[in-house]
Amino acid sequence: MTLEDAIVATADRIAELLQAGADPHTPLRGAEWTVGEAAAHLALAGKLMADIAAGEERPYGDGTPSGLAAANRAALAAFPQRDPAVLGAETAETARAFVAAAAGRSPHESVLTPMGPMNMTTLGSYLLTHLLGHGYDIAVALRGPHMVNREVVAFTLPFMRLAMPRVVNAGAAGHRACYLLRIGRDRFAVTFADGVPTVTDTPPRRPDCTIAIDPVAFLLLALGRWTARTTMARAKVVAWGRRPWLGLRFPLLFTAP
Repeated sequence: MTLEDAIVATADRIAELLQAGADPHTPLRGAEWTVGEAAAHLALAGKLMADIAAGEERPYGDGTPSGLAAANRAALAAFPQRDPAVLGAETAETARAFVAAAAGRSPHESVLTPMGPMNMTTLGSYLLTHLLGHGYDIAVALRGPHMVNREVVAFTLPFMRLAMPRVVNAGAAGHRACYLLRIGRDRFAVTFADGVPTVTDTPPRRPDCTIAIDPVAFLLLALGRWTARTTMARAKVVAWGRRPWLGLRFPLLFTAP
């Protein structure tokens, strides 16, 4: 499977859920949105990403979680469509439009996105992460199978690595620690110096805390769908090292994008 395959397959699975008689008024668990609103957001975001991939400039928010939330509210208010079947088809269509547009550009070419500059590969990773997060919410609300699995999560890591320094919250102020994350077969380090994280392929020094976590659990935890305690309770994560207790603190240092 390629990143492009994962984007299209995820969008198609979301479309299938939405086109199977979904009630747009069904509330999402733990969120203010309904299924219809989440589906509208996916259709709008898919169009935004496809436009960016095609070379258009599409300013959207200020790159912070709060700024993106405000931009989302404004976009939804101006877009009244809430029919799940229609929106599912649009989500699948825009995913294909993104893949087609991205195919004509270098994967290393930089573009400006709602989360700041990134290359085309990372933009695809961003789109996939976005689809998986909201697709998971829709699947849970509709009591259908979600589309988050180990294979597709691997393609979200370029975006998750880039986003980490941009979504640090006030809880990280003054924090100093080196973490090694082991997500399935993938490894990378996150080192905090006075509350500012740097993400690298390998740790610059001996890690204070190594966190081994199931890929699906990592994504759902990182996106705020699971809590750290829920993840620990489900035996999906293990932490060790000189300061293993930092494993519980790590996800609290970030605000989900």
